[in-house]
Amino acid sequence: MKSEIVVSAEPRDTRGKNEARRLRARGLAPAVVYGAGTDPVALAVNPKEVNKILHGGAGSNTIFNITVNGASSPVMIVDWQYDPIKEYLLHVDLKRIDMTQRITVKVPVTVTGVARGVKEQGGLLELVAREVEIECLPADIPDQFVVDVTNLTIGQNYRANELQMTGSAKLVSAADSVIAHVVTIKGTEETEAAAPAAAAAPAEPEVIKKGKKEEEAAPEEKGKKK
Repeated sequence: MKSEIVVSAEPRDTRGKNEARRLRARGLAPAVVYGAGTDPVALAVNPKEVNKILHGGAGSNTIFNITVNGASSPVMIVDWQYDPIKEYLLHVDLKRIDMTQRITVKVPVTVTGVARGVKEQGGLLELVAREVEIECLPADIPDQFVVDVTNLTIGQNYRANELQMTGSAKLVSAADSVIAHVVTIKGTEETEAAAPAAAAAPAEPEVIKKGKKEEEAAPEEKGKKK
């Protein structure tokens, strides 16, 4: 989705660990922008502005403007890396976007409502796919797909082809792929299956044991009579 966000960046001529340290000391992070038939350009950006986009509603699908030396172009964040310990932004890759060309993106999926299979039947709702892949014009990228699971009962599922596509959006993920379903809780199923089996078990073992004891005692009794 196209936003009104504008991020200012400055070009950088050098690369490497030393340059990255100098940028971080200035409160900046290294970046590169490429695509749209032009050469890659090394940049320095404000990591706070990048983090705000990544943690926003559309996340990395947000299309915003990057401004370098007064020139502005729409871009998307296609890759980023954080320090695993200190968690600061190490690097970010940006891709120039042609707003007239269709692109392929992955969109998050969330669920709403309480499934009947959970509320009335004691089942368990599983979100199988947390994102789906679609193709659309950049301006039509949705923030997310929201799936209402209220009517799902045990054994029922919600598939990708049931998602509501709007604008120029077209589903790329397999149409029959399961997004969410309601299943029986395994422990409950095993308990229910074991109960009838236990009730139907015959009491023959006790009779057999009793007969065996009588057979074992017989020789002793014969010996006493002698």
